[in-house]
Amino acid sequence: MSATMVIGQGLSRVDGPAKVTGAAKYAAEFAMPGLVHGVIVSSAIAKGRIVSIDASAAEASPGVIAVITHENAARLPYAPMKERPPVDPQAGEQLHVLQGPEVFHSGQHIAVVIAETREQAAHGADLVRIEYAEEPPQTSFGDAAARGEYRPETSQEKGKAKEDERGDADAAFAAAPVTVDATYTHAREHHNAMELHATVAAWDGDRLTLWDKTQWVDNDRKAVAHAFGIPEDRIRVISPFVGGAFGSALRTWPHVMLTALAAKQVGRPVRVELTRRQFYYAIGFRPYTEQHMRLGADRDGRLTALINEAEGQTSTYEEYAENTLQPSQMLYSCPNVRTNYRLVPMNVNTPCPMRGPGVVTGAYALECAMDELAYAAGIDPVELRLRNYAETDEHKKLPWSSKGLRECYSVGAERFGWSRRPAQPGTMRDGGKLVGYGMASAVYPTHRSAATALVRILADGTADVLTAASDMGPGTYTSMTQVAAETLDLPPSKVRFALGDTDMPMAPVHGGSITMASVGSAVQAACRAVREKLSALAGNTGALPGGVDYAELLRRVGKDAIEATAESKPGDETKQFSMYVFGAIFAEVRIDPDLCEIRVPRLVGTYASGRIVNPKIARSQCIGGMVQGIGMALLEGAEWDERFGRVMNGNLAEYLVPVNADVPSLDVTFVDEHDPHVNPLGVKGLAEIAIVGVAPAIANAVFHATGRRFRDLPIRPEHLLLS
Repeated sequence: MSATMVIGQGLSRVDGPAKVTGAAKYAAEFAMPGLVHGVIVSSAIAKGRIVSIDASAAEASPGVIAVITHENAARLPYAPMKERPPVDPQAGEQLHVLQGPEVFHSGQHIAVVIAETREQAAHGADLVRIEYAEEPPQTSFGDAAARGEYRPETSQEKGKAKEDERGDADAAFAAAPVTVDATYTHAREHHNAMELHATVAAWDGDRLTLWDKTQWVDNDRKAVAHAFGIPEDRIRVISPFVGGAFGSALRTWPHVMLTALAAKQVGRPVRVELTRRQFYYAIGFRPYTEQHMRLGADRDGRLTALINEAEGQTSTYEEYAENTLQPSQMLYSCPNVRTNYRLVPMNVNTPCPMRGPGVVTGAYALECAMDELAYAAGIDPVELRLRNYAETDEHKKLPWSSKGLRECYSVGAERFGWSRRPAQPGTMRDGGKLVGYGMASAVYPTHRSAATALVRILADGTADVLTAASDMGPGTYTSMTQVAAETLDLPPSKVRFALGDTDMPMAPVHGGSITMASVGSAVQAACRAVREKLSALAGNTGALPGGVDYAELLRRVGKDAIEATAESKPGDETKQFSMYVFGAIFAEVRIDPDLCEIRVPRLVGTYASGRIVNPKIARSQCIGGMVQGIGMALLEGAEWDERFGRVMNGNLAEYLVPVNADVPSLDVTFVDEHDPHVNPLGVKGLAEIAIVGVAPAIANAVFHATGRRFRDLPIRPEHLLLS
């Protein structure tokens, strides 16, 4: 591979060998002398107080070192934060672990047993006896909504769940000759990454080292410093590999504080690894959401009114709000739009971002409603979207930085064979199976944050690149290696990229599809800075020429190494342009009319996502999102027991996710798109948009196959049987 043309090549993952050979170390795999194990005791009630804890049997159990509860835990200051991290809810307060007897949700951490082995700790945890004073919990969404939904004021101020009204949507809807009025819901969804959340904590005097599953090591350090009231420079967080997360590891969850507290209290390094069942209560989830959509259009299908009223669940102690309204506000051209968002507090743990947070939810309702409007107006669903194509962002009143959505429709429809689709639902059959075609638009905002990177050229002519970013699987190690290699004019084999350590230069959260735009731009800037340093040392008046021998140059100037650090951050481009990545999804479903089994034999996704750094990894991102979209549409959902506020299918045997047999053909195409405004690399993130639009495309295909409309996700065989 040419050193000067590395970006755009399908380089295989540079971290692949370490992962497949077991050399890559994840949070729970770090060990040190004296390491002991902690197992968490979880609340059995959804609301109330702990009256008493009998830990005597656990304390007498072999190997048990300590049982820590709110009665004997050290008091933590939880010092006020000047500014909340963007990954945290913007109102309320995270649970202060083991600081009081109050219980806010089932599965809450109420004790931790520390023992020499994990098995001894688990046995000890089973022996702890808790007496509660139980109170009636709010565990029914409908009942909780009736008792007190509220507008998330603080989140509004921070730009989330922003409500909006332009024109007079209610009057326009009332006057529209063609209308859709429907409510759409989706179930509570859980992340279920392969790697369970785990933390190892070790104190050395007043200094703490944490090995944690996290998507943001700098935030871990800040959050723990806030809880313990110690300076951030006394905390180091290490997280070189993350085995899947997609939002579940953005925040610093209570178990991280609990592990650090336990290690301090017993005076030894402590490892806490959540069980799969604890995962459903200790980590957030995609919240159950209801959306009341009303669309009005003229007889040519052009939108005259769009109203989206959404309700999403949150905990009783924090205000978790999502950008559910965003697609309705900007995706289509419409003069009259009204959107509002309300929170429903319940005795649940706080939800959190899950791939495509908010946007995937809002796009589901909007794109299903657009499909209904297409049938009501007698217009092809693709044509309807083209008639309502937004040439500018009418919400922000800004031009797009780039928008290739029209090309996505055209390319996707051709690759899928959309022209073969009969308009009449229920008329396509093949071998006794009902066949349906559906489609949907996809959209996600393009963000960028400040990031810093360090590049060091060594005497042997190789380069080290360091930044405190994260990699939960999308290929950060590889894509950053490519950016550095091309900018330094080196082959990728001579670049070593390292991440996941607070001792490295600052990086933003690894979420929201911002890593390539933010960290990649910083890596590019640092590589250019180190070349400028070398050029100056060599006495060059201009830029360092290509093909330079770094080892020879360092020898000539008498240096063992030379390094440079650079920061890259956004400017005022967000005030000049509206920045989004766009796409189109086409889905085919086949349904057994007797068994009502739904299969998705193929999905076609086309994306306008700026510059593609690595097409192989980019395609992998998209097919992963498509698989998750199949899960959202047909399989995934928490079976919620309102009596106890518990997830009944909190395991991988009963919480259904797609497997290989569910995803026979996934076709991904990137349309050419040049965007000089988004960031120096011209890239747009792909991780989030990859799931957006998949669920509504499948739901719309189910309608086309059956002639029956299903507005609640997931759509399962029993729903078809009972309809």
